[in-house]
Amino acid sequence: MEPDDKDHVDRILAQWRRERPDLDVSAMGPLGRLARLRAHISREQEAVFADHGLTSASFDVLATLRRSGPPFQLSPGELLAATMVTSGTMTNRLDQLEKAGLVKRLDNPEDRRGVIIALTPEGLKRIDAAVAAHVANQQRMIAGLTPEERDAIDALLKKFLATFE
Repeated sequence: MEPDDKDHVDRILAQWRRERPDLDVSAMGPLGRLARLRAHISREQEAVFADHGLTSASFDVLATLRRSGPPFQLSPGELLAATMVTSGTMTNRLDQLEKAGLVKRLDNPEDRRGVIIALTPEGLKRIDAAVAAHVANQQRMIAGLTPEERDAIDALLKKFLATFE
């Protein structure tokens, strides 16, 4: 970054350093940038999902089913574990996706009281189109980084994420 090429986070850090020189605000730099990046990335992703009649929440469920492989079916518990949402949230998502004809609930042959969530043919078609657009969008968003920079940031973020997971 050029000396006069300050971003929003640099301005915030300078203000805090001026107003509270007693505090070490260095962690605000990377965390603030990650938060701002998350907001920008979310907006970009939501636009792509909307082009396919989806939200990030519905994309998450459909993509989880799709990458499970044929027959593209999972139990609600498996979906919960993969998506890290509450059961109430998952039930709401599944209700909406079922109403849209993208998933269906099937009787679980291994548990007469349970169900299996399956992609419908329309759900499979929709998620395949949406994931192709999503991957292209991700490539577009990261195009400003060299392959080496991508590898470096990925390695650092992986290490940082490991401290939480």
